[in-house]
Amino acid sequence: MMNRMIVANLVHRPIRSLISMVAIALEVTLILLVVGLLLGILNDSKQRSAGVGADVIVMPPGSSFLFGLTGAPMSIKVGQVLAKLPHVVTVAPVITQISTAGAVEVIAGIDLDSYEKLSGPFRYIAGGPFQGPSDALVDDLFAKSKNVRVGDSLEILNHSFRVAGIVERGKGARKFLQLPVLQDLMGAQGKASIFYVKADYPGNADAVVDEVKHVPGMERYVATSMAYYLSMMTPTNIPGLSSVIDVVIGISVVIGFIVIFQAMYTAVMERTREIGILKSMGASKLYVVNVVLRETVLLAIGGILLGIAVSLTARVGIAQRLPLLRVMITTDWIVKATLIAIVGAIAGALYPAYKAAQKDPIDALAYE
Repeated sequence: MMNRMIVANLVHRPIRSLISMVAIALEVTLILLVVGLLLGILNDSKQRSAGVGADVIVMPPGSSFLFGLTGAPMSIKVGQVLAKLPHVVTVAPVITQISTAGAVEVIAGIDLDSYEKLSGPFRYIAGGPFQGPSDALVDDLFAKSKNVRVGDSLEILNHSFRVAGIVERGKGARKFLQLPVLQDLMGAQGKASIFYVKADYPGNADAVVDEVKHVPGMERYVATSMAYYLSMMTPTNIPGLSSVIDVVIGISVVIGFIVIFQAMYTAVMERTREIGILKSMGASKLYVVNVVLRETVLLAIGGILLGIAVSLTARVGIAQRLPLLRVMITTDWIVKATLIAIVGAIAGALYPAYKAAQKDPIDALAYE
């Protein structure tokens, strides 16, 4: 009986009910899409780092695990020292530079032979390896997003390069130049940003790290296993990322709270006589509160389902229109967004429910 009355109340005011559900949907969509974008970008970077195939990475002294990969502060000769260590099979020097032309991206300068020994040769979707110093390689996702073909001219760091090959995604950067070429562009001849090290057996990664730290003169260099490096790539370890997520959640909760508060408070005021009739028939304060809160939860559930549907649809649309962006919508965050929306909605309805429960039945029946 109560549920039938609640549904009838919502249907009787379809516009208000729809606006309330859309507001809840906006709250859920905001959480899922913004958080999904942040997690998607982080996860994409993590997958591409893993795809390099290294077991150990070596960075210059004072580097952050996650933010010390640009510039060229190490001599290329460090690679020769690393190659002589026990358990080391391959050392691949890489120089990286951030480009902000149009979008923030990392350009990698690689020695193709040593780089391919880390996880195997590049798989070419079109074209082939570098043919000259003016050649570049791009991954298939970048090529798709920018409509780039083999032979096209591409501007990198204010210089024109020919696209020699389009490679399968997932092996580090999205744009590759030859190591000496990027060194010259950066004025860092004979320098490297990072060394990727391949061990004879992945289980020996920690042993290689220990060996690096015992090399005279390299005690302060940052060396870590790739497994540990990847484990550090979480929202809690990225400065500011957790704060951004908290702000998004806070804004979303405020949106849901205000809309539900306004909708339910107005509904309570308009249904003063109805509440009076219920209380005159013996309805308790708890019963009246229960009616208001159940109505709120029903609106929240409708809004949550709509928000999830919109978010999943938007994810597909973003993948089609902006292939370089990854939206990662997980079951975990769907559950979190659902709980946040329900709690926010109930919080917004508490005062209207209390107000309804406190109404005097005689005054309510006399209300015009």
